[in-house]
This record gives sequence, structure tokens and C-alpha cells, in this order.
Amino acid sequence: MSLDVRIQLSVVANLSRRPAAEQVGPFVAGFDPGTDSPGINYATPRPGALITAGDVTALIGAFREAGRRPRLEYVVSTAPGLEKLLLEQGFTVEEEHDYLICTPGALTTPSTPAGFELREPDDYVAMAAAQVESFGDDPSAVTAEDGARLRRVHTNGGVTLVATAGGVVAGAGQAVAPHDGVSEVAGIAVREPFRRRGLAGALTAAITARLFAGAGDLAWLEASGPGAGRVYERIGYRPAGRRLYMSHPEQARMS
Repeated sequence: MSLDVRIQLSVVANLSRRPAAEQVGPFVAGFDPGTDSPGINYATPRPGALITAGDVTALIGAFREAGRRPRLEYVVSTAPGLEKLLLEQGFTVEEEHDYLICTPGALTTPSTPAGFELREPDDYVAMAAAQVESFGDDPSAVTAEDGARLRRVHTNGGVTLVATAGGVVAGAGQAVAPHDGVSEVAGIAVREPFRRRGLAGALTAAITARLFAGAGDLAWLEASGPGAGRVYERIGYRPAGRRLYMSHPEQARMS
């Protein structure tokens, strides 16, 4: 099985765990009624599946019924004709970039920066608020459901970790439960006052190490930019393939 297929199958498995996941022909649509975030509500194709224009039309309809904007994320090579079909039905490309992978033999675990502690969260709402603030959004908008969503990552077999300083959450990150040994590391976030101290690399390495200590043997993630990419490469991640993000301009019919 190719690396791209393993990564894509892990995306399929992760979306299938969403609270209201749907099978729509060759796609899995990962709906979560607790949020309208496009980063959580999206679809992905099963690798190697035959996909037709009718399948895309049906997928748009499923998003409409769920009250969500049609959106997909997938590894490019596992559905080579899909981009053309999506463009023909009005989708546009949001972005396309590398995903990076790490294996146990490649991982380097740096020391935790002085003054910080890496540990399991005891307050998932505070964890979510730290991530939201780090990504430039309003932490006051974080809800109990956002915290519950992160807690489910942990209870479902994934990894959740926060970095604290004097009892304050300075940064956080998580990894979903592995599928066939493969897990996505995501949400790596450090609040502005605590940056440029090596905390992002330490968090990512610690989360990855916990995966490898359990059922994981391949971790993957995506960098938000060249700077973040260098952070991950320093701890053993390397570019390995391409992922595509596409969305449809149609306004969803809210239920």
C-alpha cells in the first residue's frame, strides 16, 4: 500500500468518527452538528474509488441538507480525476500544499523549554480557547461543545496535550486515534506571549512520541507556512505528498 493511500485512508477513518458522518457514494462526509466550522465539516473520497459527476452532485446535496458549505480535503494522487469534476460543478481551490510525515526512527524529541510543563489537559475548554487565540480568532467564543470535542479526541484513543506556565495554558495540540498505525497531528498552537521559545516543536514531538508509544507508527501533519514547516522538520518530519482543499460557493440551507 502506498504512503499516499495510507494517509488518505486515515482521513477517511477520522471523518467516519464524526458525530453525524455520512457515506455519500464514494465519499465520507464528516458532519458535526455542534459546529459549522469548515475545518471540521468536510468530505473526502475513498482512495481509488470511481467517482462520477453524479456523485459530486449528490455530495453537494448532502451538504445542503446538513446546513454546511460543501468542502473537501484529500490526498491528490488518490483521486486523480476528482479536481476536474469539482471544478466543473463550481468548486474552487482553497489551497494545495505538502503534508509531512514522521516515523519512530526519525523523531527527535527536544527538551521542554524552561518554565513550561507538557501534560494532559484538565480543562478542555481552556485548551480550545488557547488554540483559537493562537490562530487569531476570539477565544471568548469558545463553548463547552468545543471542549467536549477535544475531550472526545482523547477518549477515542487520540492524544491531547497542553503546555502550561504557572497554571496558564500557553499552547496545545492533539492527534487523532491511529488508523492502521497512521495518525494526523493537528492544532499545534502557541499563544503569542509564549512564542519563539521552542514550544511548538516540543509540543509536536511530545504528541508524536506518545503516538509511537501506543498504536501509531506513522504520524503526519500539515504546516501553516514555511516557518512552521522548518519547526516540524527539525524534529524529524519530512514532506511526503500533496493535499488539496476545495470548496463550493453555494450557501448552505441551514436547518
